[in-house]
Amino acid sequence: MAPVNQTAPNRSDARFAALVLCAGILIGLRYHVGLWTSDERGLSVVSHGMPYWDFTNLWAGGRMALDGHVAFLFDMDSYRASLRQLFSPDLPNQEWSYPPSILIFGAPLALLPIFSAYFVWTFGTLFCLWLAVRPLKLGTLVEVAILVCPAVLINAAFGQNGALTTALLVGGLAAAPKRPILAGLLFGLLTVKPHLGVLVPFCLFASGSWRAIGAAVLSSAALFLFTGASLGFDVWRLFWTETRPLMTAILEAPYPQPYQSNAATMFFLARASGLGLAAAYALQAIATLAAIAAAIWAWLPWRQVEHRERVVLTAVLATLATPYGYSYDTIGLAVAVAYIFATRNTMPRIFLALIWLYPGIAHLINNAGLGIGVMVPLSLSAWMLANIVAREHRAPVAATDMPSPEA
Repeated sequence: MAPVNQTAPNRSDARFAALVLCAGILIGLRYHVGLWTSDERGLSVVSHGMPYWDFTNLWAGGRMALDGHVAFLFDMDSYRASLRQLFSPDLPNQEWSYPPSILIFGAPLALLPIFSAYFVWTFGTLFCLWLAVRPLKLGTLVEVAILVCPAVLINAAFGQNGALTTALLVGGLAAAPKRPILAGLLFGLLTVKPHLGVLVPFCLFASGSWRAIGAAVLSSAALFLFTGASLGFDVWRLFWTETRPLMTAILEAPYPQPYQSNAATMFFLARASGLGLAAAYALQAIATLAAIAAAIWAWLPWRQVEHRERVVLTAVLATLATPYGYSYDTIGLAVAVAYIFATRNTMPRIFLALIWLYPGIAHLINNAGLGIGVMVPLSLSAWMLANIVAREHRAPVAATDMPSPEA
């Protein structure tokens, strides 16, 4: 494996990066100020709901589980009535959309008042993200930049789990070669949002990470059993018969819908272009298969790819592989941008800046009817793959470096 040709950013690059970083922070802070500005009903003037936004689902789900009402999660009327009783009678309609295993995080948080829980959740998941990017050895300033990127700030504004899921994905992939048991544990936890881990088994199989595969299977099974033992195994049946069809119906709802203003997938690009469900699913299937093929190719042991380059490329490809992808799920793109900026000078800095800032302006572009968010990870992953191919052509692997069939 050839090491990456490190090229430190020059002073001009650093000034440009500082300008882009400040612009991203200002965009994110603008949303947070509006989000935490309340109307006469005590609801946010931006979301028209609680300022904790999506976090209200995780916290309230944990509260219902602790109170012995976990079945409310799978009955829309009971769930919405409970939310309005907990928060406000004017709360807009919300739905439970997660596997019940995510209550491993929600139930402990629900022991705290919601503001305290939101604070712990937001900064706790940011700490996990920091731990996950540290093995990439990008430097302290770059790590701090990742923690305040627009995707992170939008994730915090939504009260979403993007920082946690990115930490589990990036941290697990980074740890897989040398700490496979830890990697498997992280991948098991990632099943709380399984569509973001679609590429993981293909990466592990391609690289022959058998211990990580075994650990991932065991940790996933343990989480399944722990959830069933804690809440009753019927929650898994209800998740399959109630939550899954509900989320499919939301995905397939006629375009446009308010929540689609933050979408960034091939499925939503097709819908925004006026295509029907069959065509949208077909295009998404092509994107998913292409992402799987690219991940397998990059993770083959004889590729001229540094391990951390594989990790960040996979984080980008993960957003292509699922129809359920939103701006708050794109923190992995910021990690990839930071990696490219810190290690290469061949990619146009303005292109990196646009990718970095995109999550903060995604809703403006989508609300204009363009729906082109998926082009961001698509173009970034295409550039990274082309760069790897070009590098291999310049420095082909010697025959003596190729693994033997018995290896």
